[in-house]
Amino acid sequence: MSEERLVPSAAEFTSAAPRTAVLSTNVLQALLVACVVLWVLDVPRQLFGLALYTEQILAVCLGLGLAIAFITEPPAPSRFDWGGGAAATGVGAFVVYRYATEGSVHWALVVLLGLCLLWLLVGSRPSAARWFDWAQAMASLLICGAIATFYERLTVEMALLPIAGIAGSAVLLLLVLEASRRVSGLGFVAIIVALAVYIFISPHFSGAFQTRPVSPERLLVYLGLDINGIIGSILQVTVLVVVPFTILGQVLARTGGAQFFADIAMSAMGRRRGGAGKIAVVGSALFGMISGSAVSNVLAVGIVTIPTMIRSGFTPRRAAAIESVGSTGGQLMPPVMGASAFIMAEFLQVSYGAVCIAAAIPAFLYYACLFMHVDLEAARSRIGAAALETAPGIGEVLRSGWHFLIPIGFLVAALIYPEVFRLTPEKAAIVATALLMLLSLLFGYRDQRAGTGEILKAIVDTGRVALDIILIGAAAGIMVGILSISGLAFGMTLQLVALSGDSVVLLLLLTAALAFVLGIGLPTVSVYILTATLLAPALIKLGVTPMAAHMFVMYNGMLSMITPPVAFAAYAAANIARTDGWSTGWLACLVGWSTFVLPFLFVLTPSLLMDGPVVAIVLNLVRVLLGIYLGTAAVVGFAFVPLNRRMRAFHALLALMVVLPPEAFTGAVAVNLAGIAAAAAVLLAQSRRPAAAADHPAAASTRKET
Repeated sequence: MSEERLVPSAAEFTSAAPRTAVLSTNVLQALLVACVVLWVLDVPRQLFGLALYTEQILAVCLGLGLAIAFITEPPAPSRFDWGGGAAATGVGAFVVYRYATEGSVHWALVVLLGLCLLWLLVGSRPSAARWFDWAQAMASLLICGAIATFYERLTVEMALLPIAGIAGSAVLLLLVLEASRRVSGLGFVAIIVALAVYIFISPHFSGAFQTRPVSPERLLVYLGLDINGIIGSILQVTVLVVVPFTILGQVLARTGGAQFFADIAMSAMGRRRGGAGKIAVVGSALFGMISGSAVSNVLAVGIVTIPTMIRSGFTPRRAAAIESVGSTGGQLMPPVMGASAFIMAEFLQVSYGAVCIAAAIPAFLYYACLFMHVDLEAARSRIGAAALETAPGIGEVLRSGWHFLIPIGFLVAALIYPEVFRLTPEKAAIVATALLMLLSLLFGYRDQRAGTGEILKAIVDTGRVALDIILIGAAAGIMVGILSISGLAFGMTLQLVALSGDSVVLLLLLTAALAFVLGIGLPTVSVYILTATLLAPALIKLGVTPMAAHMFVMYNGMLSMITPPVAFAAYAAANIARTDGWSTGWLACLVGWSTFVLPFLFVLTPSLLMDGPVVAIVLNLVRVLLGIYLGTAAVVGFAFVPLNRRMRAFHALLALMVVLPPEAFTGAVAVNLAGIAAAAAVLLAQSRRPAAAADHPAAASTRKET
C-alpha cells in the first residue's frame, strides 16, 4: 500500500544509520502508528472524553511524518541548496510585493528571510546538512504541534491573516515540499511550484485560463490552515485510511502471507505449460489484492518467481517484464487495490466497496491478458512446467495457511457490505489485522511462526513504509488548494472540452496523452491526484460517468510503473533479474498492452464497470475476453500455431473488431458480430492444424525478443 519506491528494510536502515537516528525514527514511527490506530478506534473520545477535530490529528501525524522524512531521507549531495534558494527567493519576492510602498517590514519576515539565506549558504555542505535535517525535523514537530494545539483559535483568526499564521504557513509549506522532494522526487513538487507561480501571472491573461487574483498572504494561510489545503481530505485519506491497510500488508508479509500466496500459485500453476510465468501472474494477483503496491509486490513475489521463470526458459528481460506487469496490477486488484482507489472514493463521495465492485472486471481482464501472454509465449518458445525442486501440494498449503483466508475474507465482506458490518474501511483493516496477528501467533505457517516482537516491529515499520504516501497526500493538498482558490481547474476543464470539439473519443485520447506526460517521473498516487483534479472533470462534463472518468485517469496514471523513463516496477524487477531496466520497461509495455486499451473500453462500455443489466455485463465480458486473446496472439506471434507478420496484423484487426464498443457508433454491433464470426472460423481452423506446425519456419522469426 505504500507508494512506489524502494524503501530500505529495517535491518538495512539500522545498520547504515547512526544510533540516534534509528532510535528517533523508531519512536516517531511508533507514535505515528499509535496516533492513527487510536484515532480510527475512537479511543480518545471513548476512554478520555476528548472531542478533537480530525484536522488536529492530521497535523500531529503530518509533523511526525515530516520529522521521519528529514531524519531518514538525507538530501542528495549538491553544490547548491535549491531548497534554500527557492525559499529565500520566495520570501524575498513576498517582501517586495507586500511592503514595497509601506517602507516597513515586519520583524518575523526579516528573521525568516535571514534563516532562508543562512540555509542557502550552508545547507548543502555535508558538515552542516545533517544539523539542518534535525532542525527541520524539530521545526516540523513544533509547527504541526502548534497547529494541533491552537487549531480552533487559528480557524477563527485565519480570515484576519495574522503574521504568525502567514510565517508559520510559509515554513510548513517549505517543509512539506522539501520532504516530498526527498521522498518522491522533484517532479510533483516542480508541478506544484509551477502552479503557484502561474496563479500570480494568470489574472493578467484573458479567456478560460484567467484566474482570480489571490494575495500571497491569503494563499499561504489558505494552504497552511484551511481544510482545503495541506490538512485536507487527501491527507485524511492517506493518513487515516491508507496507513491501517499498510499495517495489514506489513503484518501479512511478516507472518508468511506472501509465501502462502506464492505457494498457492506454485501448487496451482507450477505443473502447467509456462508454469513459472503463470506462478508469477497468479501470485502477484493474490498478494497484490492486499499489498496494493507495485514495487512491494515485485520484492515480495518476484524474488521467487523471476529466478524460477529464468530457470524454466524465459529470458531474464521477459521474466522481469512479466513480473513487473503482474505486480503493477495489484494497484487495481480488489479488495484493497492501491492508495489511489481510496482517494478516488473520497473524490467521488461513494463507498469504497462501490470502487471495488467497479474495478473487478477491469482487473480480471488485465490479469487474463497477462495470463494469456504467458501461455502463448510458453507455447511459442516451448517452455514447459516450472523448474521447482520442492513444490508443495495445494492441500498442504491450505492445511498450513487456511488461517490467512479468514481475515482476508472478513475484510472483503466488510468492504463490500459496510451496512451489515457497520465498519469503515480503516476499522475493517485494523480488525482484520488483529485477526491475522492472533491466528498467526496461534498457528504459524509451514512450521514457521512469527513472534510477537517481530509482528510489533512490522507494525512500527509501517510509519516509514507509508511515509511517501503521507507526504504525497500533504503535497497534493497544496496543489488542490491552489487549484481551488484560483479557479484554475475550472478553466482547464473548459479548455479541454474546447480542444476536443465536444468529442468524447478525442477527449479520451487527449486525456490519456496528458496523463502519460504528467506520469513521467511521478508515482501513481501523484499522477491520479493531478489527473483527477485537472482532467477527469472535462470527461464528466461530456457525459462520461464519474466512476468511469476517474477509473480512466487512474489506469492511465498507473502506466508510470512500467513505462520508461521511470518505470519503478520494471526497474525493481530488472534488478532482481540482473538485466537492463530500460529495455525491460519497454518490453513490459508490450506485455501489458491491455493497460493502454482497457480504459477506453470501460469508458465507452459502462457494463464493464458493473454498470448495467447482468446479461449485458456477461456478454461484454466474454466478447472482450475473446478480443484480448486475439490481441495477445498478435503481440506474441502465436495462437494455436505460429503467426507470420501478415497473420499477426490480421489477428490485431480481428481483435479491434471484436473489442469495439457496441455504443461507439451506429453499426458497431454488426462489426462486432463480423469480427466474432471471422475469429471463430480462424481459431477453429488453426486448432485443427497439427501440433508439428510449431516447427514451421515462421516460429523462428517470432522466437526473438520483440
